[in-house]
Amino acid sequence: MKRYIDVLTCGVILALAVAAVLFARNVFDNTPLKTREIGFERARVLEITAENLQEDPALPGLYIGYQEIHVEILTGEFKGNVYPLRNPLGRTYNVRVEDDMEIIVSIYADRSEAESVKVYSYKRSQVTWWLLAIFVLAVIAVSRLKGLKSLLALGLTGIAIICFLVPAVLRGFDPIGAAIITAIFSITAGFYVLNGWSKKTFAAILGTAAGVIIAGTISYLAGKAAYLSGLTMENSEQLMYVAEATGLKLHGLMFAAILIASLGAIMDVGMGIASSVAEVRRVNVRLSARELFIAGNNVGKDLIGTMTNTLILAFTGGLLTLFLLIAAYGLSYNQVSNMDLLSVEVIQALAGSIGIVLTAPITSLLAALLLSAGSSRRERRD
Repeated sequence: MKRYIDVLTCGVILALAVAAVLFARNVFDNTPLKTREIGFERARVLEITAENLQEDPALPGLYIGYQEIHVEILTGEFKGNVYPLRNPLGRTYNVRVEDDMEIIVSIYADRSEAESVKVYSYKRSQVTWWLLAIFVLAVIAVSRLKGLKSLLALGLTGIAIICFLVPAVLRGFDPIGAAIITAIFSITAGFYVLNGWSKKTFAAILGTAAGVIIAGTISYLAGKAAYLSGLTMENSEQLMYVAEATGLKLHGLMFAAILIASLGAIMDVGMGIASSVAEVRRVNVRLSARELFIAGNNVGKDLIGTMTNTLILAFTGGLLTLFLLIAAYGLSYNQVSNMDLLSVEVIQALAGSIGIVLTAPITSLLAALLLSAGSSRRERRD
């Protein structure tokens, strides 16, 4: 029976993942904002024919001016073509090229003719792929099969976010509802892949889902009370134009972001506590539900301190530049404490932390009740 359930579960997870990928392809290929006249291709700098560069006196190491270069297109419709172009360098846009360097160029084409070719960025993708390969090898080398399972769980979470959450929000679905569905799928699929079906897994799923929903609810209520709409989030101005063309709902987007951002930390706490209660139960099957709850709660107290620090630092780490500006301009307390951007970050960090704090006792209680039920003699190791 258990084998049949496992096969059925794997089939359902695989079917949902495939459906999400197909859904994403349909949305991304048919979005009204997709620019078909501009392509981005790899190119090689054949030579620098002239350049006029001066080092910025305020930013040592940064050169501004221009370069006259010839580039050969390496990919796409115009592969093999060579184009002369000017590469301007300023403070905000600065891609200083060298001979034989691979770069990314933007090509504006009309009727199969390249009307404009410009330097877009350095070719950075190879660094990302190498780092990803090192990460995968390190995880597998240290954790072996468990590490491979964790990578699979991470992949399923990525599919849920990229192939379901993002397309669903672009299609006009409620961001909070879509984020809750994404979180529940990620929690269920991830915990099942790592541990299979068991009372421990079920308790971790329920406790983590409760913590994530609590974090989202608190952030929503706090945002309403503080009159935060999420329209001051990063890239919100561009998203307003996206909303006009696609039906995207900006209200609720901030709270969906909080749900997803707090998911990982809350999952760590939920599974950590469920595993601890299961291990205590395995060692002493005579413990009552109350004693198991106390044991799990004691473990939760240790986890809460480190995980809340992790979440708050993760949210506030991106605000370093804002703190520097606050200090440099000597902004007043009333101005700083009521800034939209700072209020959003504080609510995100605190709502996620409250979710972590409450996940600990909830998961401890659920694990204690589930693991203490039934005959102790039949209890297998989780």
